[in-house]
Amino acid sequence: MKLALVGYGKMGRRIEEIAAARGHEILAVINPHAKEKTSRLGAEIAASFEAADVANSLGEADGAIEFTQPDAVVYNIQELSRRRIPAVIGTTNWYNRLDEVRRIIEGDGSRLLYAPNFSLGVNIFYRIVSYAAQLMDSFPEYDVGGYEIHHNEKKESPSGTAKILVEKIITAMKRKKTPVWDALDRPPLPEELHFSSLRAGAEPGAHTVRFDSPADTIEITHTARSRDGFALGAVRCAEWLVCKEDSDIERGVQRQCVFTIDDFLEDV
Repeated sequence: MKLALVGYGKMGRRIEEIAAARGHEILAVINPHAKEKTSRLGAEIAASFEAADVANSLGEADGAIEFTQPDAVVYNIQELSRRRIPAVIGTTNWYNRLDEVRRIIEGDGSRLLYAPNFSLGVNIFYRIVSYAAQLMDSFPEYDVGGYEIHHNEKKESPSGTAKILVEKIITAMKRKKTPVWDALDRPPLPEELHFSSLRAGAEPGAHTVRFDSPADTIEITHTARSRDGFALGAVRCAEWLVCKEDSDIERGVQRQCVFTIDDFLEDV
C-alpha cells in the first residue's frame, strides 16, 4: 500500500515507522511546519497540497493518514476527498462539522474513517465501560465520574477519547444526562457526570472511570504505554479502508463512504 501522511509530529513519525514495518511505502509527507527533509518529495516537506511534487505523489497514493490540528482538518479532508484518496482521520475536536464533512465525502465519492482514538485497547475499554455503566444504572448508591491524564504537549482538553467515553456512559445510564468538564466549586447535581483532565509530564494517555459508593469503589482504567497502539490501529484502519470498496463490491454490499473504528472492528 502506498500512503500519504498529513501531519508529521510524533504520531506521524511513529505511523511512518509502523507502516514501513508492515511493508507499506510512504509516498508523501505533508506538513508545512516540519523541519525535516525528505527525498521522497524531491527536496523538502511540502508546504501545501498544491506543490508539484506533492500533487504527483498524491496521484499515486492508495490512502492517507491525517493527524494534524482541528482548525486544519476539514481543509485537509477536502483536499484528500477531491482526489478520492481514502483517508483515516486521527485529529479530534472537529466533529461539530461532521455533517459538512459527510456531504463532502459523499459528493466526491471518496471514503473516510475517523476515530477519537485508534488504540484497539481503548476501543475494547469503551465496551467494558458501557456495559459497567449499564449495570450500575440500577444501583443509585454508585455515583460515576472520571479523569484523564496526558502529556504536557497535548493541545486539547478534554481529549477526544474522554468525550467519547463520557458519551457512552451517559447513553448507558439514564440517571446521568450532563457532562461537566470544568472545575466544580459546588457539589455536582445528581444528573451531572464530572470528568476532569490533567496535562503534565510525558504520559501518553490514561483514562479512568470510577463507580463509587459509600461501601466500595470500582475503577476501570486504560493506560497507554506508548504511541505504538494508536499508530498501529491507524495503519490497520488504513489497510481496511483502502480494501473496503473492492470487498463491498464482491459481496454486493451497498457502498458506504464514512466509517468509524467500530465499522473496522466489527468487520475484521
